[in-house]
Amino acid sequence: SLLKECFELKSLSPEVSDSSLWSPAMFLLRTVSNGSIIIHPPGFYVVGFEVFPHIRFYFIFLAFVYVVTVFFNCLLIYVIVSNRCLHTPKFLAVVNLAVIDIVMNSTTIPSMIKTFLLKDNFFPFNICLLQMFVYYSFITLESYALAILAYDRLIAICFPLQQNSINTLRSMSCIVAVTWSYSLGLVAFSTGIMTRLSFCKSVTVRSYFCDYAPTFRLACNDYTLHWAVASSGTVVNLVVPFAFILLTYAAILVTLFLMKSVNSRMKALSTCVEHVILVAIFYIPLFTIFLLGFYVRVIEADQRVLSLSLASCIPPCVNPIVYSLKTREIKIRAVALIRKNKIKVIKF
Repeated sequence: SLLKECFELKSLSPEVSDSSLWSPAMFLLRTVSNGSIIIHPPGFYVVGFEVFPHIRFYFIFLAFVYVVTVFFNCLLIYVIVSNRCLHTPKFLAVVNLAVIDIVMNSTTIPSMIKTFLLKDNFFPFNICLLQMFVYYSFITLESYALAILAYDRLIAICFPLQQNSINTLRSMSCIVAVTWSYSLGLVAFSTGIMTRLSFCKSVTVRSYFCDYAPTFRLACNDYTLHWAVASSGTVVNLVVPFAFILLTYAAILVTLFLMKSVNSRMKALSTCVEHVILVAIFYIPLFTIFLLGFYVRVIEADQRVLSLSLASCIPPCVNPIVYSLKTREIKIRAVALIRKNKIKVIKF
């Protein structure tokens, strides 16, 4: 039987010594339609940072990153929502990105800090799948949110006369809704098929959260489908949006070169600066780690965990700051809001 095979694997593998999770009473068994038995452990142990010395300083840094992420993104959302003149397609896309940033860092950073403070790195099975679902849904949404901002710049620069008819609040809302429906649906499928795996090799996930690939590799039955979903998902959700952004800026550059006025070129180009910075911050670290880790293989597994955690946590922190400093409309409204609150405090 599969249960007997799992205990034989447990006795042979040095990794499978995590705790009493491997006692027979602790297994969660589920029968599927074809009569086979699926074995789910009560949960997993996430052990991504155990080998790093002085790791407490990194967790202090993560706490700072999380506070900055929540504060500045909430401030950005409030400034845009509270000012009707900012209720435009561009700033709808900015609010979409800010919401994604808050949720994405809230998915991983608090759990990492909890692990450090309480020395509790155990994630129940369903909570692990939930974290996996939320994280990959929102990193997919982050990628498409940057593509949406590129689309907004494309329409504004290449089709200025038709901008108000093409890029409306309604059309932008539809685009945002489609990306959310697609991302949540796709990741719900990829996470749902995790329940078809039997986990009997180990319950130790070597990552900084319940990561998809490190988790399905622990299964003792076939995970070919999961590998295909992970590989194709990486291409579709990261490479395709990035390629779209590159094509968008190629079209923008062609339009800029056709402009006769140098001032018009510089003015149009300045509206793209903040978006180019966001794209570089998000995509370059991820692609670098992916290429070096999977193809060149010069990054060790533990270093990859640390690098990926930084690559995932820093962009949501930096995004609102870049937009606050680089976007004139937001900067003016934010300063006005701060002055207004100062006056209220003084009067009080």
